[in-house]
Amino acid sequence: MRAWAVTEPGQPLTHIDVADPPAPKGAEVVVEVTHCGVCHSDVHFWDGLIDVGDRMVPVAALGMTTPYTLGHEIVGRVVATGPDVRQVKPGDQRLVYPWIGCGTCTDCLRGEDNLCASPRSIGVRASGGFGDRVFVPHERYLFDFGRLDPALASTYACSGLTAYSAIRKLMPLPPGDPIVLIGAGGLGLSAIAILRALGHRNIVVLDLSAQNRETAASLGARLTLDIGREDIAAALAEKAGGPVKSIIDFVNNSDTSKLAFGALQKGGRHVMVGLFGGTLTLPLMVFPTRGLTIFGNYVGSPGELRELLDLAQSADLPEIPITCQPKSQVTAALTALREGRVKGRIVLSQELEEPDAP
Repeated sequence: MRAWAVTEPGQPLTHIDVADPPAPKGAEVVVEVTHCGVCHSDVHFWDGLIDVGDRMVPVAALGMTTPYTLGHEIVGRVVATGPDVRQVKPGDQRLVYPWIGCGTCTDCLRGEDNLCASPRSIGVRASGGFGDRVFVPHERYLFDFGRLDPALASTYACSGLTAYSAIRKLMPLPPGDPIVLIGAGGLGLSAIAILRALGHRNIVVLDLSAQNRETAASLGARLTLDIGREDIAAALAEKAGGPVKSIIDFVNNSDTSKLAFGALQKGGRHVMVGLFGGTLTLPLMVFPTRGLTIFGNYVGSPGELRELLDLAQSADLPEIPITCQPKSQVTAALTALREGRVKGRIVLSQELEEPDAP
């Protein structure tokens, strides 16, 4: 099969021949990719280095050696199944849960593959959706998304799921209490849509980009603020509409985390999501004396993805802005994302592909 693969970190992806997925056995499934979202973590993996705060870690430490095929927000068509598969058949279109664990550890058996210490994530440690087909080790990782638009559904595998999992860590929350979202890219916009579908009314968004703030307001944010203004802490305290006790940081660098902890009132909860690196130094006494709680949130579980899809199919879940492009434009998509020029999410669509793409 063919794939747009990273053959040299940071350089344009190359359209190359790669090994076909193995013939499925047991409950294994092979899926032909029809849609694949482009995520900011793909940019980090493309660059070949991950900023973990105090050092840069090469992606080779994650087992990613060139050439490797990225792409984890996948919708596709089932093309082959193992003999034990009962829930899907060839021709079915499904959303792929990509954050697959080892399948045998305590976390996986508890249904929390995303916390597995030996992950087999599609698009990271296993070939992803920038290729023609992906191998799914069990049918339980395939989700029916009903009549949802497949391009939108693909984003639920990462940006939607991550936002939903982060929001769940702050619930229950009275609908009029402020919930502060730092960052209004694909993740932040997904969070606004989910919060609105859950009936939350007081969503406060902080972002550097005027375009992002405008889009956030159009999706239902009550208040947007320029996080770059000098008086941002004071402005947030004045205009939030109540004590700030719930913050989700979709950027999560040294500056945003410092702002978040300074803004939290007693009993406040801070969910760290973004992977932009940096470090944070805090006096430890503030945690017991102010009763603060930190959550780290890495994507979400298969059960949370099912809950999100149920919400999307049964509630008025606003659609985030999506731009569909052919897979041959993947390098341009990654570049635009790296440079902050993407409104919402880019999804690579097989339907737009030119048959003679190089």
